[in-house]
Amino acid sequence: MTAASLDTALQNADLLFTREQIDAGIARMGRDIDAALAGERPVFLTVMHGALIFAGQLALQIRTDLEFDYVHATRYRGQTSGSDLHWLRRPEVPLHDRTVVLVDDILDEGHTLKAVRDACLDMGARRVLLAVMCTKLHGRRAHGIEADFSGVDLPDRYVFGYGMDYHEQARNLPAIYALKD
Repeated sequence: MTAASLDTALQNADLLFTREQIDAGIARMGRDIDAALAGERPVFLTVMHGALIFAGQLALQIRTDLEFDYVHATRYRGQTSGSDLHWLRRPEVPLHDRTVVLVDDILDEGHTLKAVRDACLDMGARRVLLAVMCTKLHGRRAHGIEADFSGVDLPDRYVFGYGMDYHEQARNLPAIYALKD
Protein backbone atom coordinates (compact mmCIF):
# COMPACT_ATOMS: atom_id res chain seq x y z
CA MET A 1 0.00 0.00 0.00
CA THR A 2 1.10 3.55 -0.59
CA ALA A 3 0.68 6.65 1.55
CA ALA A 4 -2.15 7.67 -0.79
CA SER A 5 -4.11 4.56 0.21
CA LEU A 6 -3.87 5.63 3.86
CA ASP A 7 -5.14 9.07 2.91
CA THR A 8 -8.07 7.43 1.15
CA ALA A 9 -8.74 5.22 4.15
CA LEU A 10 -8.79 8.24 6.48
CA GLN A 11 -11.23 10.02 4.17
CA ASN A 12 -13.49 6.95 4.35
CA ALA A 13 -13.20 6.41 8.10
CA ASP A 14 -14.96 7.57 11.22
CA LEU A 15 -13.00 8.92 14.16
CA LEU A 16 -14.00 6.67 17.07
CA PHE A 17 -11.70 7.84 19.87
CA THR A 18 -9.48 10.90 20.21
CA ARG A 19 -6.13 10.86 21.96
CA GLU A 20 -7.76 12.48 25.02
CA GLN A 21 -10.42 9.77 25.23
CA ILE A 22 -7.80 7.05 24.87
CA ASP A 23 -5.63 8.70 27.54
CA ALA A 24 -8.60 8.76 29.95
CA GLY A 25 -9.22 5.04 29.38
CA ILE A 26 -5.56 4.21 29.92
CA ALA A 27 -5.40 6.27 33.14
CA ARG A 28 -8.45 4.38 34.47
CA MET A 29 -6.83 1.07 33.54
CA GLY A 30 -3.64 2.02 35.40
CA ARG A 31 -5.61 2.68 38.59
CA ASP A 32 -7.57 -0.55 38.21
CA ILE A 33 -4.40 -2.59 37.60
CA ASP A 34 -2.73 -1.06 40.67
CA ALA A 35 -5.74 -2.05 42.77
CA ALA A 36 -5.72 -5.62 41.39
CA LEU A 37 -1.99 -6.06 42.04
CA ALA A 38 -2.15 -4.87 45.65
CA GLY A 39 1.59 -4.16 45.73
CA GLU A 40 2.65 -7.35 43.94
CA ARG A 41 5.48 -6.91 41.37
CA PRO A 42 4.27 -8.46 38.10
CA VAL A 43 5.88 -9.19 34.78
CA PHE A 44 4.52 -6.59 32.32
CA LEU A 45 4.51 -8.57 29.07
CA THR A 46 3.85 -6.62 25.87
CA VAL A 47 2.61 -8.37 22.73
CA MET A 48 4.46 -6.96 19.71
CA HIS A 49 3.94 -5.04 17.42
CA GLY A 50 0.48 -3.67 17.95
CA ALA A 51 0.69 -3.10 21.71
CA LEU A 52 3.95 -1.13 21.62
CA ILE A 53 2.43 2.37 21.77
CA PHE A 54 -0.32 1.44 24.22
CA ALA A 55 1.97 -0.54 26.53
CA GLY A 56 4.34 2.40 27.02
CA GLN A 57 1.45 4.70 27.89
CA LEU A 58 -0.15 2.14 30.22
CA ALA A 59 3.10 1.42 32.06
CA LEU A 60 3.42 5.12 32.91
CA GLN A 61 -0.04 5.03 34.53
CA ILE A 62 0.74 2.06 36.78
CA ARG A 63 2.33 3.03 40.09
CA THR A 64 3.24 -0.54 41.05
CA ASP A 65 6.81 -1.54 40.21
CA LEU A 66 6.89 -3.64 37.02
CA GLU A 67 9.37 -6.05 35.50
CA PHE A 68 9.28 -5.65 31.71
CA ASP A 69 9.49 -8.17 28.91
CA TYR A 70 7.82 -8.70 25.55
CA VAL A 71 6.65 -11.47 23.28
CA HIS A 72 6.12 -11.78 19.57
CA ALA A 73 3.95 -14.64 18.43
CA THR A 74 1.70 -15.41 15.50
CA ARG A 75 -0.78 -18.02 14.41
CA TYR A 76 -0.95 -16.77 10.83
CA ARG A 77 2.56 -17.11 9.35
CA GLY A 78 1.59 -15.07 6.29
CA GLN A 79 -1.82 -16.74 5.92
CA THR A 80 -5.29 -15.28 6.46
CA SER A 81 -6.33 -17.91 8.98
CA GLY A 82 -4.47 -19.14 12.00
CA SER A 83 -3.20 -22.48 13.21
CA ASP A 84 -0.80 -23.38 16.03
CA LEU A 85 1.04 -20.63 17.86
CA HIS A 86 4.44 -19.81 16.36
CA TRP A 87 6.83 -17.92 18.63
CA LEU A 88 9.02 -15.25 17.10
CA ARG A 89 10.18 -14.31 20.61
CA ARG A 90 9.30 -16.00 23.88
CA PRO A 91 9.45 -14.24 27.23
CA GLU A 92 12.95 -14.23 28.73
CA VAL A 93 11.90 -13.28 32.26
CA PRO A 94 11.03 -16.40 34.28
CA LEU A 95 7.26 -16.55 34.76
CA HIS A 96 7.16 -19.33 37.36
CA ASP A 97 4.89 -18.38 40.27
CA ARG A 98 4.54 -14.80 38.98
CA THR A 99 1.61 -12.64 38.02
CA VAL A 100 1.80 -11.58 34.39
CA VAL A 101 0.08 -8.50 33.02
CA LEU A 102 -0.26 -9.47 29.36
CA VAL A 103 -0.70 -6.28 27.30
CA ASP A 104 -2.13 -6.18 23.78
CA ASP A 105 -3.70 -3.56 21.54
CA ILE A 106 -7.03 -5.25 20.81
CA LEU A 107 -9.14 -8.20 21.86
CA ASP A 108 -11.04 -9.20 18.74
CA GLU A 109 -11.74 -12.92 18.39
CA GLY A 110 -8.89 -13.61 20.81
CA HIS A 111 -7.42 -16.85 19.48
CA THR A 112 -3.81 -15.65 19.44
CA LEU A 113 -4.10 -13.78 22.75
CA LYS A 114 -5.64 -16.86 24.35
CA ALA A 115 -2.78 -19.02 23.04
CA VAL A 116 -0.18 -16.59 24.44
CA ARG A 117 -2.02 -16.42 27.79
CA ASP A 118 -2.21 -20.22 27.99
CA ALA A 119 1.49 -20.48 27.11
CA CYS A 120 2.33 -18.12 29.99
CA LEU A 121 0.35 -20.36 32.34
CA ASP A 122 2.17 -23.41 30.92
CA MET A 123 5.45 -21.57 31.71
CA GLY A 124 4.38 -21.48 35.34
CA ALA A 125 2.69 -18.10 35.71
CA ARG A 126 0.48 -18.08 38.79
CA ARG A 127 -2.05 -15.84 37.02
CA VAL A 128 -2.26 -13.84 33.83
CA LEU A 129 -4.19 -10.59 33.76
CA LEU A 130 -5.17 -9.42 30.27
CA ALA A 131 -4.93 -5.68 29.61
CA VAL A 132 -6.07 -4.54 26.19
CA MET A 133 -6.50 -1.05 24.85
CA CYS A 134 -9.61 -2.04 22.87
CA THR A 135 -12.25 -4.73 23.04
CA LYS A 136 -14.21 -5.32 19.86
CA LEU A 137 -17.88 -5.99 20.58
CA HIS A 138 -19.24 -9.03 18.74
CA GLY A 139 -20.22 -12.64 19.38
CA ARG A 140 -17.21 -14.38 17.79
CA ARG A 141 -14.84 -14.40 20.79
CA ALA A 142 -12.87 -17.59 21.40
CA HIS A 143 -14.22 -19.54 24.35
CA GLY A 144 -12.55 -18.66 27.64
CA ILE A 145 -10.95 -15.34 26.73
CA GLU A 146 -12.00 -11.94 28.09
CA ALA A 147 -10.01 -8.88 29.06
CA ASP A 148 -9.46 -8.16 32.74
CA PHE A 149 -8.82 -4.50 31.84
CA SER A 150 -9.92 -2.68 28.69
CA GLY A 151 -9.61 0.96 27.71
CA VAL A 152 -12.40 1.34 25.13
CA ASP A 153 -15.05 -0.77 23.42
CA LEU A 154 -15.11 -0.84 19.63
CA PRO A 155 -17.82 -1.64 17.11
CA ASP A 156 -17.37 -4.70 14.91
CA ARG A 157 -15.60 -2.80 12.12
CA TYR A 158 -12.11 -2.59 10.65
CA VAL A 159 -10.19 -0.29 13.02
CA PHE A 160 -6.77 1.33 12.84
CA GLY A 161 -4.56 3.86 14.58
CA TYR A 162 -2.91 4.00 18.00
CA GLY A 163 -0.93 0.80 17.41
CA MET A 164 -3.41 -0.97 15.12
CA ASP A 165 -2.43 -1.03 11.48
CA TYR A 166 -4.10 -0.37 8.16
CA HIS A 167 -2.10 -2.60 5.80
CA GLU A 168 1.06 -2.06 7.90
CA GLN A 169 0.45 1.71 8.05
CA ALA A 170 -1.12 4.10 10.56
CA ARG A 171 0.08 2.46 13.79
CA ASN A 172 1.39 5.85 14.92
CA LEU A 173 -1.87 7.76 14.45
CA PRO A 174 -2.81 9.33 17.81
CA ALA A 175 -6.48 8.30 17.53
CA ILE A 176 -8.60 5.28 16.63
CA TYR A 177 -10.52 5.19 13.35
CA ALA A 178 -12.96 2.71 11.80
CA LEU A 179 -13.55 2.25 8.11
CA LYS A 180 -17.09 3.16 7.12
CA ASP A 181 -19.30 0.21 6.25
